[in-house]
Amino acid sequence: MNVFDWLSDLDVPQFQRFHVVEVKFKGGRKEYLRNANQLLLHTGDSVMVESTSGTHLGVVSLQGELVRLQMLKKSIKDDDQLKSIVRLATDKDIEKHEQAMARDLPTMYRGRQIISDLKINMKLSDVEFQSDGSKAVFYYSSDDRVDFRELIKLLATEFKIRVEMKQISLRQEAGRLGGVGICGRELCCSTWLTDFKNVSTSAARYQNLSLNPVKLSGQCGRLKCCLNYELETYMDALKGIPTIEGRLKTKKGDAVLQKTDIFKRMMWFGIVGEESVWIPVSCDRVQEIIDLNKKGIIPESFEDLNPDKPVAEKLSLSELNSDLERMDKKYGSTKNKGANKNGGRRDNRDNRPRGPKPDFQARPKPNAQGPATAGGQATQAPRTAANPNSPNPNAGNASDSNADGATPKPYKKKFKKKFKPRPPGNGPQTPPSA
Repeated sequence: MNVFDWLSDLDVPQFQRFHVVEVKFKGGRKEYLRNANQLLLHTGDSVMVESTSGTHLGVVSLQGELVRLQMLKKSIKDDDQLKSIVRLATDKDIEKHEQAMARDLPTMYRGRQIISDLKINMKLSDVEFQSDGSKAVFYYSSDDRVDFRELIKLLATEFKIRVEMKQISLRQEAGRLGGVGICGRELCCSTWLTDFKNVSTSAARYQNLSLNPVKLSGQCGRLKCCLNYELETYMDALKGIPTIEGRLKTKKGDAVLQKTDIFKRMMWFGIVGEESVWIPVSCDRVQEIIDLNKKGIIPESFEDLNPDKPVAEKLSLSELNSDLERMDKKYGSTKNKGANKNGGRRDNRDNRPRGPKPDFQARPKPNAQGPATAGGQATQAPRTAANPNSPNPNAGNASDSNADGATPKPYKKKFKKKFKPRPPGNGPQTPPSA
């Protein structure tokens, strides 16, 4: 029960209660019935009511003066067209009603198979059996007119009952099936919403919502009914917001509207070329600039006539670089991050001081100068002042030889020997041979 009687705890004068009662049926359907027999009813009681053929079971959902207000709201007249409540439901009536409800689901599945065989363009959404089992109402939805005369004959022959076809909209279908909305609550159409109003995409535009049909659509596939709930509030707030038809011109540059907060009456602009910095400006100041631009006057900036309004903080390039350097010192540089696969050796090699490379060709080589001797060996040129490239210019005309008379060995680059790892084992191991 989703209806709350807020007059139940009030001390109202004792008088005869309103003779019309609101009764709820399957799928959230509600009807207003006359309590002609003056039965003592309470909210939640099961009652047997009149129908076009036989009787049907319903539950009392509302009674008293609130029923009178609801009838005035929905323009329902209190006349002889209102059906009456027969009696309170007995245990046998409730048991019979449960047996009839158990037939709803199998009948709906079988009905969908028959519709598919006949190739009728319609969707069967729900079936409701009457409590006495004499009639069943088939609820369907379709975009076009449907000729279901042959379908009614087949359904009546299949289930041996009276068949009534009732077309409903997609919103009513969602209300009958029920569910939970994106807000986390039960669907409005299945709880309290009875009349459906037209919802357009302009309601989303006025509220600055993203025009995404997936987010704006409900479970029925149509626009959500709750888009109209706060529309009037937004319409009132938009009355004092100036309309921006183009760019605002200032001496700092042309400004483009980026964001509008209609409740704070603030508008954010970005200068062309500096869109990353948004400047908040009041709506009154924006209207002043628009009037000045229409007269051909270009103001200095947004803040000339509004010194008390907040202004966006602008960081210079030097301050930005200092902040980046401070972050690099604290968390480490992110340059070439991920490009170095050798443990940072590439970065260290790139950042080392650049100097002249050692020239190994400048070393004196044997057999480079001097005539060959009779023994087949060559000697270098004498180390004199005339030969500045000599390793020892103070040695005079002596030959470049060792003390024992041997010639120097040629220069060779030495490499360290790499030993293979020792094989695993428990005994003593011998080093590998050189």
